[in-house]
Amino acid sequence: MSSSVPRLVVAAPSSGSGKTTVATGLMAAFAARGLAVSPHKVGPDYIDPGYHALATGRVGRNLDAYLCGPELVGPLFAHGARGCDLAVVEGVMGLYDGAAGEGELASTAHVAKLLRAPVVLVVDASAQSRSVAALVHGFASWDPEVRVAGVILNKVGSDRHEELLREALDSAGVPVFGVLRRAPQVAVPSRHLGLVPVAERRAAAVEAVALMAARVSDGCDLEGLMGLARGAGMLPGAAWDAAEALVSPPPPSGAAAGPPLRPDGPRPQAPDGPAGVRDGLRPRVVERPLVAVAGGAAFTFSYAEHAELLAAAGAEVVVFDPLRDERLPDGTRGLVIGGGFPEVYGGQLAANEVLRKDVAALAERGGPVAAECAGLLYLGRELDGLPMCGVLDVTARMSERLTLGYRDAVAVSDSVLAAAGTRMRGHEFHRTVVEPGAGAAPAWGVRAPRPRVEGFVQRGVHASYLHTHWASEPGVARRFVERCRTS
Repeated sequence: MSSSVPRLVVAAPSSGSGKTTVATGLMAAFAARGLAVSPHKVGPDYIDPGYHALATGRVGRNLDAYLCGPELVGPLFAHGARGCDLAVVEGVMGLYDGAAGEGELASTAHVAKLLRAPVVLVVDASAQSRSVAALVHGFASWDPEVRVAGVILNKVGSDRHEELLREALDSAGVPVFGVLRRAPQVAVPSRHLGLVPVAERRAAAVEAVALMAARVSDGCDLEGLMGLARGAGMLPGAAWDAAEALVSPPPPSGAAAGPPLRPDGPRPQAPDGPAGVRDGLRPRVVERPLVAVAGGAAFTFSYAEHAELLAAAGAEVVVFDPLRDERLPDGTRGLVIGGGFPEVYGGQLAANEVLRKDVAALAERGGPVAAECAGLLYLGRELDGLPMCGVLDVTARMSERLTLGYRDAVAVSDSVLAAAGTRMRGHEFHRTVVEPGAGAAPAWGVRAPRPRVEGFVQRGVHASYLHTHWASEPGVARRFVERCRTS
């Protein structure tokens, strides 16, 4: 099986050049023409895919060669693009910027090569004229396996400025597929971790996406870009499928992981005892357990494949909003709380005392809980002095320091997600710090940028700052749902 979906990668020489405006605008402009457009984002970013989803009416999906491995980039792409007329992939940072110290790994260029897709370079031309040709020539010739097939010029000041830029690029032999003039009214607001998510400003976001589409439609050669996309090479291999991923034989515990990092002393035991049996009593088995997934404006960071894997593993997946819902969904057996901005909504989360007690009660009776970053903060005792769920003896506060980067991690404690020794890759991105108390074992051993243990495992709770992509290790979803069945 192979994929022949027409596709484009929208890249740039650096962050801030206008990739998101152009990529989102292209998605919306083509969708407005009646095309089924598949939206994708290179890297671990959760926020841009929300704007992509608005533009296309389809789930925005990430393509991350570090978190998932290069071998899954093509299958995950084909999964998202199945049945579509066009796929638009927004890059990350500069075209050749990847995981620190890992060469091209996880860069936009790397993903473009894996997808056999042409690259359109978005160039901020606001402070240059003829030099644009040298810039584009350098990016086009740096790696002959990367096909930089054209340019979209952004922040062009005048007709004369456009004329000078086009003359320079004509001499360099690089086609111009679009020219966008300066338009600050289309800017999307940002804060400490990037753009403000769609869920927090939906009406304004819809308007912004419409403006992006109008600008791109007016300033870009859509027919030419579609022709370029149709020239993408055939992508071999089968599309990723959650059910098939789950039935693939899991690797032996700790395979290829190396010696796990763990604190001195004996390895912590499985939180629920062997096979989920506690105190010698075998719990009732629920064939299709309900897994509640936190959503709403405070918890917007999640990968679509997580819910797909949970459902394929036999769970009923229900999304709830901790800002609005006073109870977990009826019959909840397990809870997944992803990332987001609890620090922005701390007052509202604290005020929803009934739900906080409901979450604490689920954890107290051993219900499986998987929490990442914002979820970790929500499970703690306090966040910036405001009461949270109190599941973990942890206090958290905002910090001036940004913690950011990919992490290579090894599970150091048996948990509802992974057996000790399981290796996964993750990504940290936060401006908070936690001060742990007692009662929990560490979740992960992290090797870089310095060896340390991170996160918490306590009974059925696995909470950590690390964002992980479960497609890289489908067994975590299978294990979690099995624990939900028997908890």
